[in-house]
Amino acid sequence: MEKSCTLLIHFDKGTPAIANEIKEALEGNDVPAKIDAMKKAIMLLLNGETLPQLFITIVRYVLPSEDHTVQKLLLLYLEIIEKTDTKGRVLPEMILICQNLRNNLQHPNEYIRGVTLRFLCRLNETEIIEPLIPSVLQNLEHRHPFIRRNAILAVMSIYKLPQGEQLLVDAPEMIEKVLSAEQDASAKRNAFLMLFTCAQDRAVNYLLTHVDRVSEWGELLQMVVLELIRKVCRTNRAEKGKYIKIIISLLNAPSTAVIYECAGTLVSLSSAPTAIRAAANTYCQLLLSQSDNNVKLIVLDRLNELKSSHRDIMVDLIMDVLRALSSPNLDIRRKTLDIVLELITPRNINEVVLMLKKEVMKTQSGELEKNGEYRQMLIQAIHSCAIKFPEVASTVVHLLMDFLGDSNVASAIDVVVFVREIIETNPKLRVSIITRLLDTFYQIRAARVCSCALWIIGEYCLSLSEVESGMATIKQCLGELPFYSVSEEGEATDASKKTPQANSITVSSRRPAVLADGTYATQSAASETAFSAPTVVQGSLASGNLRSLLLTGDFFLGAVIACTLTKLVLRLQEVQPSKVEVNKATTQALLIFVSMLQLGQSPVLPHPIDNDSTDRIVLCIRLLCDTGDGIRKIWLQSCRQSFVKMLSEKQLRETEELKAKAQVSHAQPDDLIDFYHLKSRKGMSQLELEDEVQDDLKRATGEFVNDNDDANKLNRILQLTGFSDPVYAEAYVTVHHYDIVLDITVINRTKETLQNLCLELATMGDLKLVERPQNYTLAPESSKQIKANIKVSSTETGVIFGNIVYETSNVLERTVVVLNDIHIDIMDYISPAVCTDAAFRTMWAEFEWENKVAVNTVIQDEKEFLNHIIKSTNMKCLTPVSALDDECGFLAANLYAKSVFGEDALVNLSVEKQADGKLSGYIRIRSKTQGIALSLGDKITLKQKGGG
Repeated sequence: MEKSCTLLIHFDKGTPAIANEIKEALEGNDVPAKIDAMKKAIMLLLNGETLPQLFITIVRYVLPSEDHTVQKLLLLYLEIIEKTDTKGRVLPEMILICQNLRNNLQHPNEYIRGVTLRFLCRLNETEIIEPLIPSVLQNLEHRHPFIRRNAILAVMSIYKLPQGEQLLVDAPEMIEKVLSAEQDASAKRNAFLMLFTCAQDRAVNYLLTHVDRVSEWGELLQMVVLELIRKVCRTNRAEKGKYIKIIISLLNAPSTAVIYECAGTLVSLSSAPTAIRAAANTYCQLLLSQSDNNVKLIVLDRLNELKSSHRDIMVDLIMDVLRALSSPNLDIRRKTLDIVLELITPRNINEVVLMLKKEVMKTQSGELEKNGEYRQMLIQAIHSCAIKFPEVASTVVHLLMDFLGDSNVASAIDVVVFVREIIETNPKLRVSIITRLLDTFYQIRAARVCSCALWIIGEYCLSLSEVESGMATIKQCLGELPFYSVSEEGEATDASKKTPQANSITVSSRRPAVLADGTYATQSAASETAFSAPTVVQGSLASGNLRSLLLTGDFFLGAVIACTLTKLVLRLQEVQPSKVEVNKATTQALLIFVSMLQLGQSPVLPHPIDNDSTDRIVLCIRLLCDTGDGIRKIWLQSCRQSFVKMLSEKQLRETEELKAKAQVSHAQPDDLIDFYHLKSRKGMSQLELEDEVQDDLKRATGEFVNDNDDANKLNRILQLTGFSDPVYAEAYVTVHHYDIVLDITVINRTKETLQNLCLELATMGDLKLVERPQNYTLAPESSKQIKANIKVSSTETGVIFGNIVYETSNVLERTVVVLNDIHIDIMDYISPAVCTDAAFRTMWAEFEWENKVAVNTVIQDEKEFLNHIIKSTNMKCLTPVSALDDECGFLAANLYAKSVFGEDALVNLSVEKQADGKLSGYIRIRSKTQGIALSLGDKITLKQKGGG
């Protein structure tokens, strides 16, 4: 059986000390050698050696030593040696140390007295402690506070021993007297702590007597007061009004630790608006005054909790929370924005957006490394505000459009997606957005941003002037045609010399490696300088962004350009009365299409044009040569309708999520409801009244009702041994984030007493047993509840296995009963979550662990199979319902979940219906850690069959 240990020291097992060497060093007169020998002896004892021969040597040669370090090590040695025999009786030689301890407690040196008193706190043997009690009590009145505070702790630990109340009958009374007279803050705190743990009524009495002076007490004592208030209010909710006043008075304490604890205590005890507002203000004050990022993150977590339970109060503090954006740390900024976005109301939206705009402007000036990422977060926040409150869109959309050419591609994509959504949802802004987009189009650097911007131009240029400007902008950004001609191949060498100069005046070529290819660099440079005469200088220098992207071989963009020009020409046919102009525009567009195809098939590019892009460009050529009304309708109306449908679905999804979040709790039909106006107000302050009312409201709406269903609890009971085993055991497993609690019931089925019954557990996977359960003696046919705590450090399936070992009186050897394994299910750690398609794709590309599971199921319907997997894996389907509608024999969907440790789990399901009606395909799981990928794969393999 393992003993309890009060001391832990790192021990290097490389060179173990020999007992004889230690003995010789202890017998010598050299103090440093003695200190070293004592340290070695302590290390060996802590690592399981017994060293019985050293005890007498230490009593003879170490006890008389006057050196303080030796005396301190002697006390550590006495703390860890075995002081009792196998039957629990104190060893006779321990009497030798009693006299020494008494002398130490009366020693003229304060340090020796103090460490000896501290040593007594860890002694459990009544026979050794009893003769020392008078000396301990004398030290309560010593002039030095170091001794008094340790004497109080010694009294507390003696009083808490099994026979402590007989040894020190009047300890609480004595400590109360000490507390009244004590001036030292630390000693006062220890005295109050003793009353709190051993005589709670006296502590409460003392607190209520000195209630006016609580704010003057030291930080340490105030922390214990708050602990006492929490404990008292949990057991006696009716009296919490008077304690809440004490907490509110402590909110002005100089110590930040105290005010943080006060705020937490207020929130846990009361729902009164005044109390919650005081707590929230305190958190905001800490958020701004503390420089430590970890403190800020913890405070933001507390504010986030308040936001979910007391949103109305938090709405008033939104600007205070926003001030946390001044921190350069991205995690703090992200958390702040997340909280703020859920607190936006029509009253504060303008202030919030103004603040966010200022922050966006700041990211332009500073050259901080994370500016791009921060700007992206701000753009997404502004996007979210503009979707919820369309009236603010006009104030931000033009500012954000300046960032379409942002060097941070992710942030530029966010801007263009925002613009695309706003132009559809705010028809009043359409003209100004299109004009601004055409003016700034040449600044766009990224192909994906160009593609989206071109789609906007193709869909929303409606008037004649807009269509013509759109076509002119695209032509200008493409440069002169052709992109490539045979005659220029010979000039490649000469042209390459001009490249650096061309690049120096061209903002368009972001990838000089590609442009270093002679022909194209010259052609690009020539086209840009050729434009310079008729247009503005700035525009001419920076034009050609589409051209430079095409010359890198991006033909998907080429196909988008072709589609946009086709839409513009079709619209021009509707708004331009002059046939000549229409035909001229059509031929120019056809020339661009043919030039792109020619470029794609040229041998100079690193890779030729792909088939998809060729097909799309050829389709556009055919369409412009022969347009029917049906086709025109598809190109000019259907695309927009699809986009509108996508936006409405997105909005529908968001409203459904909001409804799901607002959980409705119901009261029981016969529950008691108190009415505020009929309440007795005798002797109650406004705060106490508010608190009472809030409690009544909670009771009325069923928030106080504990919804732990007993039937549900029974489902979580696992049988660990058989019914015919001499010891029957079953466990109730509770999983709470990082902890697993096993509540194990052990029943003795025999007619004999089982001695030293011990539950031995071991774990596999990322599970750690916190402490070993102790040994028990079980009477015949009696039962025992044993609790075991297990820490979890990552999301993966773990196994707990073990056995029960016990002895009986008539059998010498120990009996072992092996227990069934307990499998900890990964489903307890992951919960459905939502992320954007872009974030999903980014994570899918980044995560290195993939587990591919082949579909093997009796289910024959694709959607039924998808629902079965969603239910089995506790994940959220990100693919919208509309995309899964209709029957086509094929289904692909993305699922997403997050673990309690913040890890992401991504699943892609692709299934196809075979001719025989069976489903085939793959389920691919990706995650950052191996544990999730493997555990989810095992779970899916186990559950996917379905049918039953």
